[in-house]
Amino acid sequence: MLPASGSYEDLCAGFRWEIPDRLNMARQVCDGWADANTDRVAIIDMTGDTRRDVTYGQLRGLADGLAHELAKTVKPGDRVGVLRSQSVWTAAAHIAIWKIGAISIPLFKLFARDALETRLKDADAVLVVTDDDSRALVGALGFSTLVPEDLSHSDQPFPAADTGPEDPAVLIYTSGTTGSPKGALHAHRVLTGHLPGVEMSHDRLGQSGDVIWTPADWAWIGGLFDVLMPGLALGVPVVAARADKFDPGSCQHLVDAAGIRNVFFPPTALRMLKAADVSITGLRSVGSGGEPLGAEMLDWGRKAFGLTINEFYGQTECNMIASSAGSMFAPKPGCIGKPVPGHGLAVLDDAGQPTEDEGDIAVRRGSASMMLEYWNRAEATAEKFRSDWMLTGDRGVWDGDYLRFVGREDDVITSAGYRIGPAEIEDCLLKHKAVATVGVVGKPDDLRTEIVKAYVVLKPDFAPSDQLAAELQDFVKERLAKYSYPREIGFLDALPMTVTGKVIRKELKRRATAEIRY
Repeated sequence: MLPASGSYEDLCAGFRWEIPDRLNMARQVCDGWADANTDRVAIIDMTGDTRRDVTYGQLRGLADGLAHELAKTVKPGDRVGVLRSQSVWTAAAHIAIWKIGAISIPLFKLFARDALETRLKDADAVLVVTDDDSRALVGALGFSTLVPEDLSHSDQPFPAADTGPEDPAVLIYTSGTTGSPKGALHAHRVLTGHLPGVEMSHDRLGQSGDVIWTPADWAWIGGLFDVLMPGLALGVPVVAARADKFDPGSCQHLVDAAGIRNVFFPPTALRMLKAADVSITGLRSVGSGGEPLGAEMLDWGRKAFGLTINEFYGQTECNMIASSAGSMFAPKPGCIGKPVPGHGLAVLDDAGQPTEDEGDIAVRRGSASMMLEYWNRAEATAEKFRSDWMLTGDRGVWDGDYLRFVGREDDVITSAGYRIGPAEIEDCLLKHKAVATVGVVGKPDDLRTEIVKAYVVLKPDFAPSDQLAAELQDFVKERLAKYSYPREIGFLDALPMTVTGKVIRKELKRRATAEIRY
């Protein structure tokens, strides 16, 4: 943990990564605490009709029983999917997979058939831990399933595998602008790499009485490694509670019922709270990341929560690398904070040299939360690095020692906190019988930051219509995910193309922006 006191400058000056030669996240988030105090509360389960406090001892029992069952077919190094929403079993599933020395793959419950199949086939998954609702879908794709609720309780311990900090542990898929989603392969050190930034963004998370929650799903790195696993590792009870749709009006009740003091709200959730004029009392810290908030949102947060929202920054490949911390230094509107201790950040010019001008945000090799590689993508991995630096794909500039986010270099769409790759949606729409060619871009939106807009050129036998647009939207919903379908469809006679036949998304982006009526 970070020291209980001291300035930001002192933290940076005295910081050293303390990573042991042998490290397994199952011990880090569960077994170590269960050995010390089996009755300490690990998860506050609010997914049912009543509150249920789950201790570290109980969590270990669930994980051990699941590990014994998994070990019948899963070997060290195998990839195992976890297709569940926020629940005690979701935490137990990752822990059980790590105990075996296998690699867990967090998967989003809103993924439809094609999105799941792409990820599971790319990872060559041997099995998927899921619930009864998704058993048939996964089975239809040809993958074996295990539903934890079907298991009988086991009291037989399952010791964690003797893994090292560089051994692979989790494979998290992230969207890009070209091709299918890439899997960022992380080692057992990834959780240690997240801890300084998580503690910093919650003004030294781990204070007496802290209880943490996020409405973000645990299938994403923001839910899994910004909240669930750091909370468990720090001994901070984690609340499991996620509705299908975020309801601003229910937040205060949840905070009171579960005793929540620390929350990670994605920016879209904050905007929904603001639009609903919702204030929440009783919180000690609120963190937010994924996109800059701005002065107006920070001012509203002080009134709505009685505290300053701490922004933080990172990405699936290397997360929690910059953060604000109201208890250490004042926020600067438009900036995403300062470098988190242990993570070397720079803004690089076109020659790959640090600059004070606008350039590429980069992270120095050695950050503990940095991925090992893109799964089976040697060329993409090499392109991600420039000498001693990992390129984030974002543009930024220094404002003193604060990092100001300028924008993305690529065309990844940021919508309601999700990073959506246009290529996957384009590939899906091209399978429809009416579509000749298509270009997908993000269109600015006040609530979601961007919405997905698809510009479609139809085949000769088809004509534009509202009915066809709705059909294309449903086509994507049924195959990818409900959050990534095109909320708007535009029909064009032709797309702007390069001489080599590539869609010029920048021109489509300008067109989409021009369509907004101010």
